[in-house]
Amino acid sequence: MKKRILVTGAFGQIGSELVPVLQRKYGQDSVIALGHRHIPSNFEGIVEKIEINDSKRLKKVVEKYNIDAVYHLVAILSAKGEENPSLTWQVNIGGLKNVLDLAVEYRLKVFWPSSIAVFGPTTPKINTPQKTILEPTTMYGVTKVAGELLSQYYFFKYGVDVRSVRYPGVISFKTPPGGGTTDWAVGMFYGAVKNGQYQCFVKENTTLPMIYTDDAIKATLMIMDVDSKKLSIRTSYNLAGISFSPKELAKEIQKYIPLKVKYCPDQRQKIADSWPKSIDDSWARKDWGWQPKFDLAKTTKAMLKGLNFFD
Repeated sequence: MKKRILVTGAFGQIGSELVPVLQRKYGQDSVIALGHRHIPSNFEGIVEKIEINDSKRLKKVVEKYNIDAVYHLVAILSAKGEENPSLTWQVNIGGLKNVLDLAVEYRLKVFWPSSIAVFGPTTPKINTPQKTILEPTTMYGVTKVAGELLSQYYFFKYGVDVRSVRYPGVISFKTPPGGGTTDWAVGMFYGAVKNGQYQCFVKENTTLPMIYTDDAIKATLMIMDVDSKKLSIRTSYNLAGISFSPKELAKEIQKYIPLKVKYCPDQRQKIADSWPKSIDDSWARKDWGWQPKFDLAKTTKAMLKGLNFFD
């Protein structure tokens, strides 16, 4: 029977971009998109609607489609996670453990994304090393640290081939801001195109690591394609794209749109202040040849084009 790929969280920020790429690469009938609440009515492909913590139904899906690999993307993000920490733990860690347990039973290859949220106030903020202090101050960050260690444990204990990258803030035009601390970047693009205005929830000089979605998807495919023997990190690889502040992004957008930005920092400022300004991803470059393509200028043009600002 033909092997197939399962993508959980298939209609979130990463999933909505990754699923079409996987469909083109492996065939539409080889990719099973798992969703829960927000499933587009115009989606073309195989869909299963279940909750990630429903382990029995998840197992049935794995068996039904003879799943070979899982891209496990389901997660409650940083700002939303602070509104309901218990649910965040249940979804982020309970869901991951369900996937890892199935990976043991069915010898599944797993991709699971971590995040720069694993870092905290005690982490070096400039060129944050691969191996450094992980003391996050959000439940989202706590679940990502726990997830990294859990994934490494399943690799050493059971031989599960689980691979991971620490995504910076992901910039995409296909999905609106979804409750992440770095979503001011996506929000600024949406505001600029909609009415030339944006109210930013962090200070103008708050520099954070970001990555354009095409680079994020490229990194995901690269780490899943590389020979397992070349991977020296089994927690999660640092991944870098670009670093910039709201002020710098606004200046770049203003080359095309007369954007007005009002800065009104809220509770997310504290989260942003605990995260790095730049990331050292030399391990990813060395082990599997990672190299980003999009700088701030290219990202800005791609976002404005994607949001139909350019003809």
